[in-house]
Amino acid sequence: MLRTLEVYPQQKIFWVAMLGLWLLTLTITPIAIWIEGEHTFPTFATLGVLAQAAATLTALSWSWSVPRLFTMSLIVSGLTWLAEFMGSSTGFPFGTYEYTDVLQPQLAHVPLIIPFAWLMMLPAAWAVTRAILQHTRFTDNWLVFAALSGLVFTAWDLYLDPQMVAKDLWRWENPNGYFGIPWMNFFGWWLVASLITLIIRPTQLPLRPLMTIYGLTWIFQAVGLGLFWGQPGPALCGFASMGSWIGLAWKQSSGR
Repeated sequence: MLRTLEVYPQQKIFWVAMLGLWLLTLTITPIAIWIEGEHTFPTFATLGVLAQAAATLTALSWSWSVPRLFTMSLIVSGLTWLAEFMGSSTGFPFGTYEYTDVLQPQLAHVPLIIPFAWLMMLPAAWAVTRAILQHTRFTDNWLVFAALSGLVFTAWDLYLDPQMVAKDLWRWENPNGYFGIPWMNFFGWWLVASLITLIIRPTQLPLRPLMTIYGLTWIFQAVGLGLFWGQPGPALCGFASMGSWIGLAWKQSSGR
């Protein structure tokens, strides 16, 4: 079973509030675009990332101290900005691409919101991975944990990249492969996520709230791409991939 944590009531209330704010942002985004036009998408996408990051950090605060949260956030945001800077400058490890001027502000042509996007989902991927590996012989194997976390995290990009390229947030030099996304991009996502996980080696993860965030992302992205953004192919692929991981995680957890 999922382990229970002794959490103060105010922590739960604050997390529910942040979760509600995030879900509200996701809900009103297509409405705002319908009323005001496509030019509002970057603003609401940024608000959604910040709200989800807040929900993720609030969930982690159930069992992590403030200094630990700050250190983890600094490492994840710093290393992911560096990876994005290298990727957009050299083509490694994601392939050759460039950010447009749509997302602002930027540092060295990398939008500052991008590291927050990594931060908002990576801990959720850790929790799903921990749930899958618990009670197995790989429970304490950090190499397996890091590699699997990278896969669980990269499953989300089956939704994300086609959507953001369609919104012209970034552009690929060779738009081939998976719905216009080079296959190397997914290797880069897996590599960066796995290395960061191996560096941080997260423990004492509050599984239930973080898995809830992963599961809600899975559902909302499928609905968004499938019904609102006109991308049924990525919607189906992302639904199958993320759904497999979260389904396995809940099965592993409920089976004990």
